[in-house]
Amino acid sequence: MSIALQNVAYVHADKEILFQNLSLTVNRGQKAALVGNNGSGKSTLLQIIARRFQPSTGSIVTPDDLYYVPQHFGQYDDLTLAEALHIDQKIHALHAILAGDVANEHFTILNDDWNIEERAQAALDAWGLHEFALTQPMRPLSGGEKTRVFLAGMEIHEPSTILLDEPTNHLDTAGRNRLYDFVRRTSATLLVVSHDRTLLNLLPLTCELTHNEIVSYGGNYEFYKEQKGIRLNALQQQLEEKEKELRLARKTARETAERREKQNVRGEKQNLKKGVPRIAMGGLKDMAEKSSAKLSGIHAEKMDKLSGEASQLRTTLSRSAGLKTDFSASGLHVGKILVTGEGINFGYNIPSSESSDKPDTSTPLFSNPLDFQIRSGDRLRIEGANGSGKTTLLRLITGELLPTEGTLTRAEFTYVFLDQEYSLVRNDRTVLQQAEAFNSRHLPEHEVKTILNRYIFPATVWGKPCSKLSGGEKMRLAFCCLMIGNNTPDMFVLDEPTNNLDIQSTEIVTATIREFEGTVLVISHDQYFMDEIGIEGSIAL
Repeated sequence: MSIALQNVAYVHADKEILFQNLSLTVNRGQKAALVGNNGSGKSTLLQIIARRFQPSTGSIVTPDDLYYVPQHFGQYDDLTLAEALHIDQKIHALHAILAGDVANEHFTILNDDWNIEERAQAALDAWGLHEFALTQPMRPLSGGEKTRVFLAGMEIHEPSTILLDEPTNHLDTAGRNRLYDFVRRTSATLLVVSHDRTLLNLLPLTCELTHNEIVSYGGNYEFYKEQKGIRLNALQQQLEEKEKELRLARKTARETAERREKQNVRGEKQNLKKGVPRIAMGGLKDMAEKSSAKLSGIHAEKMDKLSGEASQLRTTLSRSAGLKTDFSASGLHVGKILVTGEGINFGYNIPSSESSDKPDTSTPLFSNPLDFQIRSGDRLRIEGANGSGKTTLLRLITGELLPTEGTLTRAEFTYVFLDQEYSLVRNDRTVLQQAEAFNSRHLPEHEVKTILNRYIFPATVWGKPCSKLSGGEKMRLAFCCLMIGNNTPDMFVLDEPTNNLDIQSTEIVTATIREFEGTVLVISHDQYFMDEIGIEGSIAL
């Protein structure tokens, strides 16, 4: 086996249990996905397997050559590429030997890996990092470039086991396709945390992490989703049965109590007719009350048991069920021309030197001026390489920027801009303050709170600062605010909306945009997402 966990638990410093009693085996050569909701501990578990964290309890067995691609890279900013990839000592030893230093320690470190430098540079080139030398510092690299550096490390080290934590978050389409190809052809054992459903569908084993267990499904993400749906339907049927049993138990208890009461009254009347002494009647009444109390206790115990089982089923279903967000249709008729661009370009001003008499200049962002038209009901993707100006084009279309070349004509329309940070949600507000800020309809406070509860924001988090919310929570709160304000836009503008979301949150975004009857503009490298929301065309940069 490559990875074996036995009864693993992790407890935070504040004594909060993240997960416990986790056991998992990933055999040599298996390719597995680790899925679960935000906050379930997927990244923490990967770091435990990678020996970056220590588990609170339990045992872990992994191979010595395990390779880990993290989700965040800030800790590597002060290193060079070679240092981040842990090949700097080999390269130093190689250069020392080539310079004539034949000390044994250099040969030991190099371990006959004479072409390490060429292999490393070739791997970087293959991942689109042609311009970077191994001595290049990590700090100035973009998120996507840092990801590619660590993905190149898979080909440099050729490990038997690889852990990948959200590897497609910052990758463009070309980078994602290269990763997909690597996953298909590698013989290494893989354990992958990702919300990229194209990637997840390449992995024939899906492991779902919850608070108390890891449940393995013998298939890819689509298989897992199907099986999960069957399981949720079974749980729903169980809940309906329990609720039926509970209603019947309550009815039986009520009828039994009424019958006993009638019997007691009838018995008391008969005893009076028979002339039974009062002291004896008191004893009989006491016995009857004890008998009734005992019977009531039996019924109450049964109802408590059924009520507890039903409550547990409801909790399980609420954690797993997808949130449904309904927006009404746009008020614009389909086909109305919303935006027309003719010869559009944009340039950021570059100030000339103080000693120069030349005016400020600007370099055109788009290599070729753009001509396009957007009509009501269109579903379009803005596509282009990193740095090609996709987000700038969205800001031009929404009127936040004006073109420096060409003519842009905009009709009146409303839009909601959802970026990957969900900046519609302000970090300086609490959850309740954010919701109240969108209460343009002046709903009573209890109705606002009811909608918050529907979007899985219970009273315990109403005072929580929005800055502490995860990406998925901000996404839910953004949709919640739009529903509170009854604010159905004519257009949804989406800039990498599925980055940093767990699968459940991604499914909510997908379902919402798919069912929205209006115009959609999207920047995304997630092909699965674009297929699901029905993208019909593109504006290419």
